[in-house]
Amino acid sequence: MPQGTLLIVDDNKNALKALQIFLQYEFEKVKCISNPNQIPSEFRATEYDVVLLDMNFTAGINTGNEGFFWLKEIKKISPSTEVVMFTAYGDVELAVRAVKEGAADFVLKPWDNDKMTATLKAALRLHYTKLEVNRLQREQKGLKQELNKETKMIIGTSPAMLKVVQLVNKIADTGANVLITGENGTGKEVIAKEIHRLSSRQNELMVTVDMGSIPETLFESELFGHKKGAFTDAKDDRAGKFELADKGTLFLDEIGNLPLSLQSKLLVALQSRVVVPVGGSTPVPVDIRLISATNSNIDNLLASGKFREDLLYRINTIHIEIPPLRERLEDIEVLATHFLHKFASKYNREKLTFAPRVIVKMKDYHWPGNIRELEHTVEKAVILSDGQKIKPDDVLFKPVSAKTLATPITIEEMEKQMIASALSKFDGNFSSAANELGITRQTLYNKIKKYGI
Repeated sequence: MPQGTLLIVDDNKNALKALQIFLQYEFEKVKCISNPNQIPSEFRATEYDVVLLDMNFTAGINTGNEGFFWLKEIKKISPSTEVVMFTAYGDVELAVRAVKEGAADFVLKPWDNDKMTATLKAALRLHYTKLEVNRLQREQKGLKQELNKETKMIIGTSPAMLKVVQLVNKIADTGANVLITGENGTGKEVIAKEIHRLSSRQNELMVTVDMGSIPETLFESELFGHKKGAFTDAKDDRAGKFELADKGTLFLDEIGNLPLSLQSKLLVALQSRVVVPVGGSTPVPVDIRLISATNSNIDNLLASGKFREDLLYRINTIHIEIPPLRERLEDIEVLATHFLHKFASKYNREKLTFAPRVIVKMKDYHWPGNIRELEHTVEKAVILSDGQKIKPDDVLFKPVSAKTLATPITIEEMEKQMIASALSKFDGNFSSAANELGITRQTLYNKIKKYGI
């Protein structure tokens, strides 16, 4: 079946009749007009895929200016429409200029039917190709927006985290390389996503790479890509993580786990902003914003010779340290409430709330797994709870290991935990708690005020 809509514009009515006769079987619709001033109204009535446009309409004038004018007008009205110029032999230079200014091609008068058909069909295919490219670009943009879709990070309101937020806001749009350190589960990736969200690269991808999980033999392939046939399983060309993150953000998680033998390869790529796929020879330039993270003590790694100092300088323009949850107990209620809403919705328990003393019990715990452990704890509590309230008994912590017991604790922390435990045990009864602790009610009041319990 013929496809495509074709508009022919030429002041020679005999030529229009001849073109109409043989092209009507090549296109789904063919419309011929002799007056170019009708072009706007024609486009209001029909979406034309291809236009065959004469270059001169006024008798005695062969400058081609009329053709250039209407070429520009058609592109304004319908940018995706392809225009083929129709010209005499003497106007070839003008036709070539028209192609440079946006025309798809040109056909000489007198024309050859086969060549005319081939040229117009090629213009139609070009039209369809551009439409497909535009569609894919829109889909890609939508996919990137969906992948980057994040609500504002929920990390707490403690003084320590407010300082982190202030620093994130200050450096997000600078493009500077960032190193985020902190224990497992403190939210390093959340901070990385927030930096990306607030940067000018927010509409591009943030590509995450777990550096500790990549086998040494696949390191270059994963990060720099490979060409088909580069090794046994390389059945197709594949872009590496650097190339995927082009124009966006590359997040290298757990970079402290990267073997020393691979650090030099990473350093070269970061310095040059160029990668060469495995099995290839052509360098691929990349434009990335680098964010790295580790739970390791980077100073100890440097001192032991397990991390290159020059690589650290490259990744550590800005350093953000995330404190553990046990050092910012003020954030527990905010975070726990956020997770409660999240999982109450997931498990259809929207009316679920925390009973009194639950937050006190949570603040009394040391949280070795930090925010990640808190999230899992709240999820379990939502699942296990009965009724409309999560009770203290629904909040289950993992057993304390010998390593955890060996963790140093200050006298103030110990006293705070004892007071919180007594209050939880007697469900907030101050007299009973004071009696258990062997202090007066007034002293208990003062301690509670001091520790913000």
